[in-house]
Amino acid sequence: MVCFTHVHPREHNLIISMTHLSLANVTASYVNKRTATSLLALQNITLTINEGEFVAIVGPSGCGKSTLLNLIAGLQAPQSGEILLNGKPIQGPGRDRAMVFQVPALLPWRTVLANVSYGLELQGVPPLEAKKRALRFIDLVGLSDFAQSFPNELSGGMQQRANLARALAVEPSLLLMDEPLSALDAIMRESMQAEIQRIWQESRQSVLYVTHQIDEAIFLADRVIVMSDRPGRIEKIIQVRLSRPRQLSIKQHPSFVQLSEEIWQSLQQGMSPSPNSFVPVFPKGQNN
Repeated sequence: MVCFTHVHPREHNLIISMTHLSLANVTASYVNKRTATSLLALQNITLTINEGEFVAIVGPSGCGKSTLLNLIAGLQAPQSGEILLNGKPIQGPGRDRAMVFQVPALLPWRTVLANVSYGLELQGVPPLEAKKRALRFIDLVGLSDFAQSFPNELSGGMQQRANLARALAVEPSLLLMDEPLSALDAIMRESMQAEIQRIWQESRQSVLYVTHQIDEAIFLADRVIVMSDRPGRIEKIIQVRLSRPRQLSIKQHPSFVQLSEEIWQSLQQGMSPSPNSFVPVFPKGQNN
């Protein structure tokens, strides 16, 4: 089991060592609907994530990254092994977790405010309080001027900010993010990386973040989990010892480039002879 003591920059050297999420020997399969056969997606995943930690996952396409998030979200049960959140087994979806998907999936007939408050309504939060909380998180993601706008009036990046505010508004202790920036262009994606870092530093949630981009993982995370080809296994866990807050220009720093190369080498070691379509993204100006 991977455990460590993490010095969190937001807490001015306060030592955070409380285990928030733990997975022990987790194995999971899924059924291929076309062939009706069972395929092994994840094998013997053992991991711990600490309170307030930002952990990124990279790996080849089809290695089980999304399956892992679904297991933690309680949308799927493992074939074997144990998943604990705050020391209690995960047995289904819960208010202590929220998922941010690739596509914002905002309700088109609702304004930003109404979309962000939707989860609170489902939880039975009184309307005035739901509105107050929703506005707080809309402000946090920088959309205060667009609270009364509808999704089709927003850019892709703004829609994903509203999606993030909706997840944060229910105040989960664990935020699960499944390639939330994959649909954005390169410039907007970099801008949103900086925004996610800022929002995380203010919201203080534990985050498990799936991405295909190496530089994105390093920029955002305290640790990067490198997964192997299917069945997904943890190939390596890499500490990111870069000071925060991080500027996007840090991607040009030699230590950042070195981490990129280390992660890429670990990915290659975990790939089969015919690897899936994993595309590494290195800092601009660097060779692959």
